[in-house]
Amino acid sequence: MNSIVLAIAERSPRGIAGGISRLITSGDLAPGDRLPTVRDLAAELGVSPATVSHAWQTLAAAGLIVSRGRSGSFVRSAPRDWMPHRYRGLDGHHEARLDLSRGTPDPGLLPALGPALSRISTRADTSSYQQKPDIPELHDLLRDTWPSPVESITVTNGALDAIDRALASLVRYGDRIIVENPTFPPFLDLLDHHGLEPVGVGVDAEGMIPSEFSAALRARPAVVLLQPRAHNPTGASVSVERAKQLAFELYRSRFAADAIVIEDDHSGAISTAPEVTLATWLPERVLHVRSFSKTHGPDLRIGALGGPRALVDRVVARRLLGPGWTSRMTQALLFELLTDPVSLREVEHAREVYARRQEGFARALRACGMDAVAGDGLNTWLRVAGERDAIVRLTSAGIRVAPGGPFVLGDAANPDGQGAGHVRVTVGVAGDDPGPVAATIADALGGPVRVLALG
Repeated sequence: MNSIVLAIAERSPRGIAGGISRLITSGDLAPGDRLPTVRDLAAELGVSPATVSHAWQTLAAAGLIVSRGRSGSFVRSAPRDWMPHRYRGLDGHHEARLDLSRGTPDPGLLPALGPALSRISTRADTSSYQQKPDIPELHDLLRDTWPSPVESITVTNGALDAIDRALASLVRYGDRIIVENPTFPPFLDLLDHHGLEPVGVGVDAEGMIPSEFSAALRARPAVVLLQPRAHNPTGASVSVERAKQLAFELYRSRFAADAIVIEDDHSGAISTAPEVTLATWLPERVLHVRSFSKTHGPDLRIGALGGPRALVDRVVARRLLGPGWTSRMTQALLFELLTDPVSLREVEHAREVYARRQEGFARALRACGMDAVAGDGLNTWLRVAGERDAIVRLTSAGIRVAPGGPFVLGDAANPDGQGAGHVRVTVGVAGDDPGPVAATIADALGGPVRVLALG
């Protein structure tokens, strides 16, 4: 503590951040070192906790420190590594004959772009800074197909861009955010970046467990971040009845009267579950995000955010000071894909194929003596006796899967692979006959495996 205090010449947020940054650059604070708590350092410096919080937020945004909730803030292990912490945990270092680790769609099931590209030249306008961010025809189509009546919609550069922008406009450093446990690892990286504390809620076959959700609301969260369909990693989709229960718990909670719900409907039209949103009951408190990466291609980098006008307008205004808007040419391309009968049939075919692969994979696991249920979307979640051992065995069999540790919060995580853990399998790219793959996985794991692909 003394060395940190001596390094801070100016007691402003900028001065505190500068002093800590110099200690990290010089090596006096090493990767992984735990920093003083906000309150302790504020007391030593004779400033308010808010001043230190602002400094911590600056350091986190610069990629120099990382917040780990109640565990504290730490010097980032690899300050110059471009890849976020949990993304690195998913990034494998071995080649495999079959890669089931990515969570991405089958390239062969994406709609062809050529015909749509040939039609957009008369529609796309690349010459203006002043036009509205969204092209009118796409905006109207999104509004007409949104899962509930919505005040305002804007197009974004994918789902994570929408969620990042929404969080930036809604939260303050140190706020608590309810997330599913397990959840999509980049969500947790994003919360770390904003200095937020995740509060995990377990997931069953119908989504967040209401009793755990009710208890988590007592933590006074600023935001509830959830996946309504094809939950990544488990494959669970929220039922209408469960969505109604969660909305009721949120409505009646005196601890979360101002909490906003952000819904990430990342799988869209390849999900077999019906669309569901808590906005049906709480329209003034829900931001719904729709992605087109799984249906039309990750590299299109396009999604949409809809909700109360006051909240959406804040996101639109902030984007105008950064990327400005999502390319109107890309928007025109998406509009063509969403209205062309051939493209629509290709997406419908993809949904049917993914469902068959999930069913076939689960059926093959049951034939190996496992109690398996097909999930929705692309992924299946397997409980294994030892995470590292499972990864090694599957690698030996030529199959790459994602380790479960990066998906799981707190004490339930298994980053070192010791003891019980999980792996995520992207069944969507396992081929049209996933039976042999499932049998190979069952054989490689060499023991009882509990399948948590909840449908």
